[in-house]
Amino acid sequence: MTPHKHTIGYEILNNGHTNKGTAFTPEEREELGLRGLVPHTIGTQDLQIERVLANMRRKGNDIERYIFLNALQDRNERLFYRTVIENIDEIMPLVYTPTVGQACKEFAHIFRQPKGFYITRDDKGDIEKNLGNWPHEDVRMIVITDGERILGLGDLGTNGMGIPIGKLALYVACAGIRPEHCLPVMFDVGTNNTELSEDPLYLGHHGERLNGDAYFELMDEFVQAVQTRYPKALIQFEDFLTPKAYALMNEYRDKVLCFNDDIQGTAAVTLAGVLASTRITDNDFKDLRIMFLGAGSAATGIGDLLTIALQKEGLSEDEARQRLWYVDIEGLLVKSRTDLMDHNLPYAHEHEPMGFVEAIKDIKPHILIGATGAPGTFTQEVIKTMSDINERPAIFALSNPTSRAECTAEDCYEWSGGKAIFTSGSPFDPVEHDGKTLRPGQGNNAYIFPGIGLGAVACQATTISDDMFLVAAQVLAEMVSEDLLETATLYPPLALIRDVSLNIAVGVAEKAFEEGLADIDKPKDLRAFIKDQMYDPVY
Repeated sequence: MTPHKHTIGYEILNNGHTNKGTAFTPEEREELGLRGLVPHTIGTQDLQIERVLANMRRKGNDIERYIFLNALQDRNERLFYRTVIENIDEIMPLVYTPTVGQACKEFAHIFRQPKGFYITRDDKGDIEKNLGNWPHEDVRMIVITDGERILGLGDLGTNGMGIPIGKLALYVACAGIRPEHCLPVMFDVGTNNTELSEDPLYLGHHGERLNGDAYFELMDEFVQAVQTRYPKALIQFEDFLTPKAYALMNEYRDKVLCFNDDIQGTAAVTLAGVLASTRITDNDFKDLRIMFLGAGSAATGIGDLLTIALQKEGLSEDEARQRLWYVDIEGLLVKSRTDLMDHNLPYAHEHEPMGFVEAIKDIKPHILIGATGAPGTFTQEVIKTMSDINERPAIFALSNPTSRAECTAEDCYEWSGGKAIFTSGSPFDPVEHDGKTLRPGQGNNAYIFPGIGLGAVACQATTISDDMFLVAAQVLAEMVSEDLLETATLYPPLALIRDVSLNIAVGVAEKAFEEGLADIDKPKDLRAFIKDQMYDPVY
């Protein structure tokens, strides 16, 4: 039976990809069978944004705002993305960190309708076939998590689907990846969180987590299915437990187009902040001593990229690693310890064991980086010790969400007497100190991963190299203005995020062509070529 044109019109209104709400013109209303289905007044997209913001702001809390924006995305995709782009400072914390952390914790309880693609152990042998159920055939960007280590919140199981959904929304808003090219994936292999598994509203597999060979065989089936079904797609691994994160990254990084954002994206955004900090402190990058609190995948991923960057400055690999020191819950990472994981071993030095503050006093780092997921671990004693050693200590409290940050911006500035250069993973408000406004930098991976993805997809890269992350960090650091450095801010304004992503994408694509990793002929005007591919959500 052929649908009546008014049925088609009704479907257009109920499809987030095609709906414009009250913005359809008289001609469109006639042609598409919309007359009588929408109010008389034709509203511009600008007027619709005004209404969206008014409704969003009257919500009582951020979770309600998250739910509201999620519904808008389903209802009118272009309106959602243009609202995000033009109000990025206000809305990014609502669609991603810190609100996405709470949204993941409550995911099953605030669930409205399915989004994304789910893989369970029951799908073994059928993943490629099941991918055929996804409505879009040209997928370019995939974000996958197994929910085992969501931000600093731990095992949230299938509730972690909020992370791929949120990350891909940022790919669209911040880098112009087309929405229909995006695929959020939940690798739902159970949860060891008994509170979740005993919750009748929980939406995932209620059994204990799949591990060992069975886990990696199922993941490999997915990765290979993507190569067949979506050969131009980039796979971003997100929020996996450290051993699995490294295992997956090391298995696939040289075989398929993929990266791990927690390891490589965090490393690049932190390197950018470190590079920018040297413009305030006048320290030479190659002479820096950097100490980490926390030695998980994020922290050692930063160390790995810093090592490469220091080698580019002329240091040997051993000399570079000697600039980097790690402290975990057991104290300083030293060679005499027998409890270290493989990714920690390169950073275990010949040194006597000691605790955190004692290590700061002994090693005298210029920069302190926290990647612990443990709030309050940068105590007053820690910040004061760093300030006694350095005229301008750089403090990176990177754990997400805001509630998990190693210290607050206000405490850091107060305890350091306003000397500290403070950066966090989630946003903090500006702080007035001694009559001067200090603006905390936000070392958010959103400065890095959208541009990496855009550049890789635009030039059809076959793999992503370490040098591409170096280039991304250098581009980001160079975009910090002198005016921002005056306020001790190490990252450009979020309002420039699409320019940041475009600049990074151009740098990444240039590096791909240079390294022979691009699968297309190089365009004469690479910047224009990439910019033309960026999604613009204007009606």
